[in-house]
Amino acid sequence: MHPVELIGVSKSYDKAEAVLTDIDLSIEEGEFFVLVGPSGSGKSTLLRMIAGLESITSGTIRMNNKIVNHLPPKDRNLSMVFQNYALYPHLTVEQNILFGLRAKKVDKAEQQRRLKETAEMMGLTDLLTRKPKQLSGGQRQRVALARSVVSEAPLCLMDEPLSNLDAKLRAHMRIEIRRLQKKLGLTMIYVTHDQVEAMTMGDRIMVLNDGQIQQIGKPIELYNEPANLFVASFIGSPKMNMGQAMIDNQHLIIEDTVNLPLNVAEIPQVIKRKGITVGVRPEHLLYAKPEEANLFLEIINVEHLGHETLLTFEVGTQLWTAKWLGQWMLEVGQRVPLKLLTKHISFYDSQSGQLMQAPLNKSQLEVVAL
Repeated sequence: MHPVELIGVSKSYDKAEAVLTDIDLSIEEGEFFVLVGPSGSGKSTLLRMIAGLESITSGTIRMNNKIVNHLPPKDRNLSMVFQNYALYPHLTVEQNILFGLRAKKVDKAEQQRRLKETAEMMGLTDLLTRKPKQLSGGQRQRVALARSVVSEAPLCLMDEPLSNLDAKLRAHMRIEIRRLQKKLGLTMIYVTHDQVEAMTMGDRIMVLNDGQIQQIGKPIELYNEPANLFVASFIGSPKMNMGQAMIDNQHLIIEDTVNLPLNVAEIPQVIKRKGITVGVRPEHLLYAKPEEANLFLEIINVEHLGHETLLTFEVGTQLWTAKWLGQWMLEVGQRVPLKLLTKHISFYDSQSGQLMQAPLNKSQLEVVAL
């Protein structure tokens, strides 16, 4: 039995173009499930449909094996955290946290028990008498989270709750939300447009674009084997390097610039000789000794991040990025020797955008299982 199950769910307004099309999805109990996609992809609409704040045009939504298509939000046994916090400015932190419990006429002693426990958990004990205007952005976010937690609903929906916070606080709150979810055993559905949030927080990720599911899987699966060009370009930071390519006389020619000899055994016959788009992760564009290099590229930009260095090169009409650990004292205009192995290349059909072959060696790093 799944806490949330969507079967053929679609949404359109005024019989116009569909906002969401044939969404099939099952979420496991206790799972942190992330909906990610660009603005306008339909992820917030989908979350609101699960919450009961938006009607569905067709399909079925089940919760704990019960059809809830027409149930109002109050009867779906869930809580929700909004992007804008949605706190009442005239109420104190305590009153904001307890608002839902008071509306449900929960016993006062039980309200205080839950308040004390939740406030301690969220670090709000000393802020209970303050009004929202007296709080920082991070503190307001914690109040919104506390209001959700205090309801003790087994399903929690979050709609881009960290987008109003600065980068440092966002990183801290990602950890706090994940820890809270595990501690309480909540099933959580989390909407974000930030693929870093998705990768670092989710047990599984669903990538949406133009109202359609592009791929569902574990973060590392989406990173190693993006199902199509959209997922390949969306997941990963910096994004995957792309280029038009063709196979000619046992050579892979990328953007009429890179020419790599091919081991025929590495390239299945299903791959077309023309109409190929290749993808290379930035960490797989390797520095090499001149005598071992198979391409030489000129640096057009250098970014020193302290623990790693990002280098940008021009490959035909595309800009490619290399990501190297450490501090590399290189300058714009330098021509550097590089090595690109075909086993690190993803092959896509340029017309359909679908993956034809994932990298044969998904990572330079050894995967360690403890």
